[in-house]
Amino acid sequence: MPRLLVVHHTPSPTLQELLEAVLDGATNDAIEDVEVVARAALTASDVDAIEADGYVLGTPANIGYMSGALKHFFDRVYYPAMEASRGRPYGVYVHGSSDTGGALRAISSIAGGMGWRGVTAAVEVVGAPTADDREACWNLGATVAAALSSDYA
Repeated sequence: MPRLLVVHHTPSPTLQELLEAVLDGATNDAIEDVEVVARAALTASDVDAIEADGYVLGTPANIGYMSGALKHFFDRVYYPAMEASRGRPYGVYVHGSSDTGGALRAISSIAGGMGWRGVTAAVEVVGAPTADDREACWNLGATVAAALSSDYA
């Protein structure tokens, strides 16, 4: 059964809200036979990354960049998981007070270096999340999970 790894840094109620929407989408009843595993970015390991078949990454935008916790995850798994994870699908959501562009550029650069393939547009949330933002996160989780389901069908 394919495994979706959701790696997140969730230091605020806003990011918790977005994470829950992603997980709800990834585990919806229309998607069968995909195991969803959520790990905090500071505890996700290279083994988690190697054993996963796809990824959703979630982070706040801090000072124009991804969180240090998500950067730590990438630093930890980059070389051990690079070859094993090449070609795997991923998606990302970012929350910021004013700008998410720097965080998204950095994540895209690192994920591209690992050979991951984006399967849906990034979800960028600036300020308080709206119903549309929550729906976009739900769709993000569902889309990446469905990509795994169809990759293994």
